[in-house]
Amino acid sequence: MWRRGIVLAACAVLLTLVMAFHAKIPNTIGNLGSLSETFLPWFGVFVPLLLILGLVRRSATALIALLLPVMVWLNLFGGLLTDKSGSGGDLTVATHNVNADNPDPTGTARKVAGSGADIIALQELPSGQVPTYEAALAHRFPYHSVQGTVGLWSKYPMSSTRPVDIKMGWTRAMRSTVTTPKGEVAVYVAHMPSVRVKLHSGFTANQRDDSADALGEAIAHERLGKVILLGDLNGTMNDRSLNEVTSQMRSTQGAAGDGFGFSWPASSPMARIDQIMVKGVEPMSSWTLPATDSDHLPIAARVEL
Repeated sequence: MWRRGIVLAACAVLLTLVMAFHAKIPNTIGNLGSLSETFLPWFGVFVPLLLILGLVRRSATALIALLLPVMVWLNLFGGLLTDKSGSGGDLTVATHNVNADNPDPTGTARKVAGSGADIIALQELPSGQVPTYEAALAHRFPYHSVQGTVGLWSKYPMSSTRPVDIKMGWTRAMRSTVTTPKGEVAVYVAHMPSVRVKLHSGFTANQRDDSADALGEAIAHERLGKVILLGDLNGTMNDRSLNEVTSQMRSTQGAAGDGFGFSWPASSPMARIDQIMVKGVEPMSSWTLPATDSDHLPIAARVEL
């Protein structure tokens, strides 16, 4: 029983190394490192498979080796298994990539507004549908601005609104000062370039990475101390390519959410690429909203200013 299952034990050790040293996986070949980090939580599904095979083989070696990936996975993601949400908070925000091909923009806007959010950010707004979204949200949000394909709606006054250059050649990010009853907050809305998995070039994310660097630099130079970022970043908090942003901000889901909060694809969510992140603001709760006619799920959070 000790000599059986050496191959299974080796697989368990390899799985452990991949999860523990994911930051060392190079991006030089098809951005393999970022690809593995995007779906890193799902590496845990190999544990029950190896467990079953180890039991079938009656291998003590394989079962003991399996403790290694279990401990590493729990160290990385165990904190997400508990509900960290709390009560209180004085500002509710929501964000949603509505999908340019959304067949029901009015219904989508109303569903997101139904979350009770004080501030809503929308991404992937086709110019022809902007009036439809404006009409659907006008009665709840007296202040709004659309910059390129991203928009921000607020119950509180907005000022100093401007596009943010994220090196794409057209506007897919913006910034606005929202004056809440608890003071001014800088709210950023961003839609990072899409990434693709291609046969010959792997995980193509170079443009997304450059845009993330530009967004991180803009946030780093923000004059206000309270900052909220809402948007589709096309990357998870584990993805090293978003370090310029994630190194200076907190994820509301990681700090005050319940579970992983996967948001994409809406039909069978496998990754949280839609993010609500804060700096100088305390997350109180974070959750995923019901599906709309988009391929993303909307997400929301309540924060304490």
